[in-house]
Amino acid sequence: MHLKISFKRFRLWHQPTSRFMAWFMNYTLQAQNDLTPTKTNSKQKLKTMKKISILFSLVVLLSIASLSVSAQVTATATASATIITPIAITKNLDMSFGNVAVSAIAGTVTLTPANTRTIAGGVTLPLATGTVNAAKFTVTGLTGSTYSITLPSTALTLTSGGNTMTVTAFTSTPTPTGTLTGGTEVVYVGATLNVGASQAAGTYTSAAFPVTVNYN
Repeated sequence: MHLKISFKRFRLWHQPTSRFMAWFMNYTLQAQNDLTPTKTNSKQKLKTMKKISILFSLVVLLSIASLSVSAQVTATATASATIITPIAITKNLDMSFGNVAVSAIAGTVTLTPANTRTIAGGVTLPLATGTVNAAKFTVTGLTGSTYSITLPSTALTLTSGGNTMTVTAFTSTPTPTGTLTGGTEVVYVGATLNVGASQAAGTYTSAAFPVTVNYN
């Protein structure tokens, strides 16, 4: 009597399993020889068949495990965020055009961020200059960062009783961007004062005007 054992082709993914299959085939061939009537009795046949059954089960389990492992893989990642120092701006000085003398002809006074004044038209600058200064702001934030500077784009009205003048053409230093070297920088803002013909005397003031900064 001969016990014939055949195996369908397994698709094996791991080399250790392939080596086990080779060993199993050799063992099975040896077992077939051991099962011949001339070499064994019934008790030995039964014992050999049990061994073959156990080994066959192990092969099936290893093959299934190999397929399962190869069917799915996983990778992982992490998440991070950096909260930077908020940018901030603080006013140090208001803008002041100083003393201006008028005539029957309208004119302008341009105040630069460097605190110098130039005139045009029918206005003059008296020797008593009064307080002359560009607006001054301090910007703080993340060291080394650059930021944008946004100035008013519409006319600012100054009033004295029922009389008015306007301020336009705002400029700044630096412009249009600044750099927070050491985490801080000073911004100076100038503009042009538009003076009417025979403008009424008085101290003219305005509402606050905005200067906006933002990280680039």
